[in-house]
Amino acid sequence: MSATEVNLPGGGRLRLAGGAGHPRPDGPPRSRIAYAAAHVVADPQADNTPGTPAVVDWESTLAFRRHLWSYGLGVAEAMDTAQRGMGLDYPATRELIRRSAAEARAADGRIVAGAATDQLPAGPVTLAEVTAAYREQIDDVQAAGAVPVLMCSRHLAAAARGPEDYLRVYDDLLSAADRPVVLHWLGPMFDPALSGYWGSTDLDLAADTVVELLKSHAARVDGIKVSLLDAGREVALRRRLPAGVRLYTGDDFHYPELIRGDADGYSDALLGVFAAIAPAASAAFAALDRGDLTAYDEIFAPTVPLARHLFAAPTWYYKTGIVFLAWLAGHQDHFTMVGGLQSGRSPAHLATLLTLADAAGLLPDAEQAAARARAFFQVAGVAQ
Repeated sequence: MSATEVNLPGGGRLRLAGGAGHPRPDGPPRSRIAYAAAHVVADPQADNTPGTPAVVDWESTLAFRRHLWSYGLGVAEAMDTAQRGMGLDYPATRELIRRSAAEARAADGRIVAGAATDQLPAGPVTLAEVTAAYREQIDDVQAAGAVPVLMCSRHLAAAARGPEDYLRVYDDLLSAADRPVVLHWLGPMFDPALSGYWGSTDLDLAADTVVELLKSHAARVDGIKVSLLDAGREVALRRRLPAGVRLYTGDDFHYPELIRGDADGYSDALLGVFAAIAPAASAAFAALDRGDLTAYDEIFAPTVPLARHLFAAPTWYYKTGIVFLAWLAGHQDHFTMVGGLQSGRSPAHLATLLTLADAAGLLPDAEQAAARARAFFQVAGVAQ
């Protein structure tokens, strides 16, 4: 077996080609705003098991953000990619936002950060308690120097009785914000507890509520991140937004076409997949900036099968694949996650992910990636 070969589950063998890489740009994209939702790196020697407080490897976590900024991407901090609600508790989240915002200032990098209600205990809460929890986190984000992303709240989804409750809570929050914020619509494929968000399981009615809210507060909203994995629905909503309000695609299945846009407009981006494909995404934006749509399509094309596999059902475990790829690409020296979430995907799923990442040219050091993949599959019972 050569230094770049890996035996895969099922008896196959893969020879990694590695990736030539893409050049770092001179700065952020000019034609679009693009954020990568970044993961957190766990401390591998700490007790990062289910139900325990998160222990983060801060230097590796911040180094990964510097990697994203070096490719011209903004950082969307403390989003679901960072395991909000799946291992990252709020004390660690608050510290993560504080540290990342300070790094953003030093790097002159763009940053937004999630504000939610996850400091509340599990179980029933009132709308007043939801609003107060949101306000506390918005204050923490703003004090750190980041732009708040008002994340969908499991507590609000459980407490609200209809669209009017959502409008009442968000009206209070937007009226109190000291700068335009980003709203957030995460579909139940990412978090089943968010089913019926905006007051209805009928997505057309939910979109009506979103538009009503945005029309009332357009000056206080920078944009809305939409993660429904439905390109047609996203385009329809995009065309209804008030002037000046952006749609940030969170569609990890259809992002090239949504960012490319059409005669009526385009989506900006806030994507978890960009954490895994940052060099390729940066190169695609550079092509878009110079009007080379052929190169744009060619660069993004091999990343789409990767993204669709990464975010396959159960979608909320995509975070495991993000960290697996970060390890293979050399951004961290272990495959450990807070809450023990490294067990969230099977060896067979990760073997396909390895194959697709190599085909997309996203593994810069083929020998290192192969050595790490062999170690992982050996432990999983696949002889190397």
